[in-house]
Amino acid sequence: MTEFSEKVFDAVIKIPCGRVTTYGQIAIICGHKGAFRAVGSTLHKNPVFGMIPCHRVVNSKGELAENYVFGGKEVQKNLLLEEGIEFSEEYVVNMRKHFWFG
Repeated sequence: MTEFSEKVFDAVIKIPCGRVTTYGQIAIICGHKGAFRAVGSTLHKNPVFGMIPCHRVVNSKGELAENYVFGGKEVQKNLLLEEGIEFSEEYVVNMRKHFWFG
């Protein structure tokens, strides 16, 4: 595991239940502003389902990941719904209500 991936996983673990953040915000937290794609790539290699809550990370518009690593955006949506996350559209999180800055 690289130092960057450790920082990403450590940041994502801190996202509280019922909140979401963006790939870009995780990059900022990790000290790599602009590395949102690297964050996404790292999360796609999440080693353990449920241990690192990568389902709580969405894009800057609040949209779910088309290729969510553990079963696609429908699985991601269901996990977020279980946490009380509300959606403004079918696969778009209500970011005003649920965004976590870290």
